[in-house]
Amino acid sequence: MAGLPFDRALRALYSAGMTVAQPLLRRKLRRRGVAEPGYLEAVDERFGRYAMQPPPVKGPRIWLHAVSLGETRAAAVLVAALRERLPGMQLLLTHGTATGRAEGRKLLLAGDLQAWLPWDTSGAVSRFLGHFRPSAGLLMETEVWPSLVAGCRAAGIPLALVNARLSEKSLHDAERLAWLARPAFAGLAAAWAQTDADARRLSALGAPVAGVFGNLKFDMAPDPAQCSAGRRWRSAAGRPVLLLASSREGEEALWIAAVRALPAAVQWLLVPRHPQRFDEVAALLAQAGLSVSRRSTWTALGPDQAPPAADVWLGDSLGEMALYYSLADAALLGGSFGDTGGQNLIEAAACGCPVVMGPSTFNFAEAAVLAEASGAALRVADMPQGIGVALALAGDDGRLGQARDAALSFAATHRGAAARTADAVCALLATGQSRIENAGDTSKVADERGE
Repeated sequence: MAGLPFDRALRALYSAGMTVAQPLLRRKLRRRGVAEPGYLEAVDERFGRYAMQPPPVKGPRIWLHAVSLGETRAAAVLVAALRERLPGMQLLLTHGTATGRAEGRKLLLAGDLQAWLPWDTSGAVSRFLGHFRPSAGLLMETEVWPSLVAGCRAAGIPLALVNARLSEKSLHDAERLAWLARPAFAGLAAAWAQTDADARRLSALGAPVAGVFGNLKFDMAPDPAQCSAGRRWRSAAGRPVLLLASSREGEEALWIAAVRALPAAVQWLLVPRHPQRFDEVAALLAQAGLSVSRRSTWTALGPDQAPPAADVWLGDSLGEMALYYSLADAALLGGSFGDTGGQNLIEAAACGCPVVMGPSTFNFAEAAVLAEASGAALRVADMPQGIGVALALAGDDGRLGQARDAALSFAATHRGAAARTADAVCALLATGQSRIENAGDTSKVADERGE
C-alpha cells in the first residue's frame, strides 16, 4: 500500500478485514436461517454476485437501502412520493434483514428490483454498483458504510442519507473509529436530518447536512382495517387493555416481576420486538404461571368478538402494530425500560394510543421530548412506575380521552418529511445524472482484484 493516501490505505485495511470476516458472516446467516429462512435466500447477493439481470429502464434507477422492517415501512411513504415526481422511475430496493426484505416486496412494481445490500468490501460493492448502475442511492436513517460510500464516489453515483438520525451514543461510538467514520460521512453527497440535534451530530462527523426535513414515520398512515379491528376488539374485551409494545430482551422479565403483585384489573397485551423471540416470550410467560393466548390463533375471531380469555394476549404476528396500538388503551414503550434507546412511538400516536416511556429513549430523543410536551406520552423512571401510571391512565376516562386526542394531534402536526425529501432527491438526481452516465464499469476491476 506504499504511496496510497493515508485514508485510502486505512480503508483498504478495513476492506481486507471485512473480506477475512466473510466466513463468519456466512456462518451467522446459516444460524439465523434456522429460525428465519429468509436469511438463506440469495446468499450470494451479500457478496455482490447476482443471478438477476436488471431490465432496461427509461427513467432513473433509484436505489434505496432500508436495512430492517421499520426502515422499510418508513421508506414506503418516500417511495410513493418519488413515484409521483418521477413517473418512469425504477426502484432498486436493498435490505439487511429478512423481515425488511419480506416487507419490501410490498413496495415493488413491475420492473422494480430487490436485493441484499452487499457485505462492505470494495470488491462486493464494486460488483453491486457495476451490476445495477443506479442513478442515485438513498440510505435510510443510519446505514453509512465506508466501502459503499467510497465506491459510489468513485462511480460518480450521488449517495444521500435520508431520514437521517444519529444519537449521542452513536456519535461517541463513531468518534472512537473516526479514521473510518469521518471519511464515510464526509463522502456522502447529502444528509437530510430528522431533527436539528441529529443535524448537529451528523455535521460533527463531517456529513454534508443539506436540510432538516423531519421524520418520515410521521407521514405513515396506519392501516384503517387494522385500526378498526383493534378498536372493536378493545370494546369487546370489557375491561381496559394495556400493551407492552415492541419489548426487548429482559423487559418481559421486568414486567412479570412488577405485575405479579397487582390485581387483574386490566387485560395485558405483549408484543415482542423481534419475531424470533415469540416462542421464547410465550415460554417465559408460561413459566411465570400466566395463561397466554397468541394472536396467531385468532384466525376465526369475529369482528365483534373479544380474543380468548387469558392473563396475557401475545402479539406474535408481523405488520400488525396498528392493530395492537388500536386494541390498547395505552402502551408501555418497549426498549425504553432497558438500555436500548426505545422504539418508535410515532405509530402509537398516529393510532391515538398514549405512550408511557421509560428512561431510555435516545433512539428517538426529540420525538420523545415533543410527545411528552404535547401530552401524547408520559415519562417514568422504571417498569413498576410505568405500570402504575398506565393503570391510572386507563382507569380515568377523562384523562385517557385527552391523552388520545393529544396523541393524534402530535402525529398530525409533524407530517411533511416525505414531500421535502422527495423534492431534494429530485434535485440531487439532476446534479448527479451526468456523472453516472459517464462512470466506467467498476465490476471488472473488482473481479480482477479477486475481492
